[in-house]
Amino acid sequence: MKQIPVEEGVFTWPSDTPHLLGSRCTACGNHMFPTQSGCPRCAGDETETVELARRGTLWTWTVQGFAPKAPPYMGDADPKTFKAFGVGYIQLPGEVKVEARLTESDPTKLKIGMEMELTLVPLYTNDDGDEVMTFAFQPVTSA
Repeated sequence: MKQIPVEEGVFTWPSDTPHLLGSRCTACGNHMFPTQSGCPRCAGDETETVELARRGTLWTWTVQGFAPKAPPYMGDADPKTFKAFGVGYIQLPGEVKVEARLTESDPTKLKIGMEMELTLVPLYTNDDGDEVMTFAFQPVTSA
């Protein structure tokens, strides 16, 4: 089965150590995700594409316990087979907060302020049989 990104230009692909691709304003240094051509902070119109930090902290979270409406949701929307997933905001240090799927959905294992790391996870299989991959954040475990 071939793997493909959910959207070109959202994260580095292919990559064993993926990074989200964001923008940095060349005038004020503000970071944005996803990439943007203009800066919402200073209204500057020059940005550059940058690889964002792979690790950050969990700012807040919830569990998506029911299938979202499809479309626009891409994934298993069948109420009989849908599996709950975590959703949260990850604060990337000195950059931006990113809303993302979490690999963990057990509320006893998620804590605001915990360290999280970017990973890629399967979202669904498309009509061509390709496994469509998206980004998510997973808790960093101590070794």
